[in-house]
Amino acid sequence: MEKITSRSNPKIKSARALRQRKQRASSGSFLVEGIHHVGAAVDAGAAIETVFYAPELLESKYALGLVEKMEDREVPTYATSADVFASLAGKENPQGILAVVRQPHEDLASLNPENFSWGVACVRPQDPGNVGTILRTIDALGASGLILIDEGVDAYHPTAVRASMGAIFRHPVISTNFTEFARWARRNSYHVYGTSAHGSLDYREVASFSRPAILLLGSEQKGLSAEQVEICQEVVRLPMHGEVTSLNLAVGAGVLLYAMLEKIDKY
Repeated sequence: MEKITSRSNPKIKSARALRQRKQRASSGSFLVEGIHHVGAAVDAGAAIETVFYAPELLESKYALGLVEKMEDREVPTYATSADVFASLAGKENPQGILAVVRQPHEDLASLNPENFSWGVACVRPQDPGNVGTILRTIDALGASGLILIDEGVDAYHPTAVRASMGAIFRHPVISTNFTEFARWARRNSYHVYGTSAHGSLDYREVASFSRPAILLLGSEQKGLSAEQVEICQEVVRLPMHGEVTSLNLAVGAGVLLYAMLEKIDKY
């Protein structure tokens, strides 16, 4: 197959457009860049639609094996010049491989205590790196997945995908609104544990966490609203001893999730 050497090639332009949320939403696809991340998508059986690679940049035998594996599966693969690949890449010094992957079609109704016994819900997250890092922590702990409430950044932003370190291919990520989330949590008898600087209980004082469980994280700017606090069985706080009044969302989530891991029932 002839190498793509023009940045204006229609296939290149279509893939590049997936850096924009509007195009990700309308096409239902997203970009996965880098050897480890493409490998994770392949290993997880993700719906890979297209692979682009730059032979000049791709020295890894493992990565070349990924290209061959996709060709064997009849996934379209396109060799590009290093310059064209750089126009697709979202970071400097790209590794030379990128995939277009179909977003899984899952909704809140598909989740229940049997397949989602312990997860995280975030209200309007704004930082894609935080979303990806929370997914990575969910994977590390063996939790179920992530629910994104009331818009915010999408989990298929390239930064979120990279930060998840492959977890996005192994755990459901559902987008919904708060009304639907609250109805779903009540219907399925979830124990919702909220977080707030004004929480009534230090997180270390919680005797145990009961499944099915959701850790509900408020927006990075405003925290949990009164309506959101209302559906929580418990609202916990992280002690703050310095001058700052809050932690980074992903850091706070990590602290609380590991605390839950120690005290959550075995269901």
